[in-house]
Amino acid sequence: MGKYVLGVDLGTSAVKVSAVDHAGQIVAQESFDYDLIQKQPGYNEQNPEDWVSGTTVAIVRLILNDHLAAEDIEGLSFSGQMHGLVLLDENNKVLRPSILWNDTRSTPQREEIEAKMGDRFVDITRNQPLEGFTLTKLLWVKENEPEIWSKAKTFVLPKDYVRYRMTGNLAMDYSDATGTVLLDVAKGVWSQEVCEAFDIPLSLCPPLIQSIDFAGTVTPAYAEFSGLTTATKIYGGAADNAAGAVGAGILHPNMVLSSIGTSGVVLKYEDNADVNYHGVVQFEDHAIPNKYYSMGVTLAAGYSLSWFKKTFAPAEDFTDVVASAGKSTVGANGLLYTPYIVGERAPYADADIRGSFTGIDGTHQRYDFVRAVLEGIVYSFKDLFDIYEENGGDFDTVVSIGGGAKSPLWLQIQADIFNRKVVSLKNEQGPGMGAAMIAATGLGWFDSLQDCAETFVHFGKAYEPNPENVAKYAKMHAIYSQVYQQTKAISAQLLDYRRTELTSL
Repeated sequence: MGKYVLGVDLGTSAVKVSAVDHAGQIVAQESFDYDLIQKQPGYNEQNPEDWVSGTTVAIVRLILNDHLAAEDIEGLSFSGQMHGLVLLDENNKVLRPSILWNDTRSTPQREEIEAKMGDRFVDITRNQPLEGFTLTKLLWVKENEPEIWSKAKTFVLPKDYVRYRMTGNLAMDYSDATGTVLLDVAKGVWSQEVCEAFDIPLSLCPPLIQSIDFAGTVTPAYAEFSGLTTATKIYGGAADNAAGAVGAGILHPNMVLSSIGTSGVVLKYEDNADVNYHGVVQFEDHAIPNKYYSMGVTLAAGYSLSWFKKTFAPAEDFTDVVASAGKSTVGANGLLYTPYIVGERAPYADADIRGSFTGIDGTHQRYDFVRAVLEGIVYSFKDLFDIYEENGGDFDTVVSIGGGAKSPLWLQIQADIFNRKVVSLKNEQGPGMGAAMIAATGLGWFDSLQDCAETFVHFGKAYEPNPENVAKYAKMHAIYSQVYQQTKAISAQLLDYRRTELTSL
């Protein structure tokens, strides 16, 4: 039998643990679901104990059901859901359920941060103080639960708490630390200025480690609990987006990730902290020591397509609906779709904007609408690419993952709109693979994450841009770029109308 590493992908709805061998092959995989606590609208919490028990159950199943010998599991690392606040007391006991990344209760705290620090905050942290980030959650507890706040001695994020329970050591890696918006990104230390501005003790912030740093071995207590041996080495791990970038091979300055899930993510490798996007896109530490990534989010990427199919083609096969776009033309016969059906994040931070089809005439067929949706999602990504180009970003390869990588037509549309080579992954495994790569590199199986990627990450066919299509799409994107400003006021009025109607019912 060979030796393995475990990649723990600690998500919002489930944990998935993958056992990976020296060749980068997944030999076994187990998962465990857990629940959200939603006390009222906008509140999303979880019990940290559920993460620990869920992860442990998955590891026990790997050993018992998949017959992995515990002594062959050399190392383990993590990909973790970002931003979730876990408050601990002086005995490192959890003080309250974790407030998660998708919890939106902290708007007053965001406004407080903006009013008090303004652009200075963005210069230090490289990010806007959004409700999703950890600092706003800390301030919410401070202002609304003073009895809990008075007992708080430190805080960590979800995967850090699971790592603590395995090793007995408290720490946070840099990629997750940037997502707290308490880190001075350029200096690589917790920001005393931000902490002092909001009366947060600097001692509340845990020790910082690199993603590939050794974080401890499994304690005797956790070994008994999980079946692992006390020789198993644990490594820092990374925020899910950083781990996902590692798993997709985004480890060189020439590479950008195009991820089309329910939401869409454009993620770019950044060589240093010199570039400042002024909070228009997020800027975070990478899992690679002293490297970074930036990312922008389209809220309704794949969701736009699933909404369209559910509404207009409920009985048809998803693949057939997407393929029908091939009957249309480049530019969908002059039809544009803006994917703002749940508001937008980047580059327009606007919860009230709404989507639109623009240019409909009596000749358009349903396949034109499908094509317009596929293209509109990619146009929204191109908006983010333009920001990179304006800031001197130089990249020639786009790695496409998620739904956009499952259709040859959609891959070619991306190549033509981006005017870049687009590749997909042969073995797309996401953040869990990134976590396994971190463990493998930490153990010394490879000299660096880049070396590890040469063995673990395999790219599929490359789609090259078609110059004729590139020119057509450039014209269409220039028109698309005008739709947001032209429809912003109309969206606001329509939203006011709907709210008025709802209150009058």
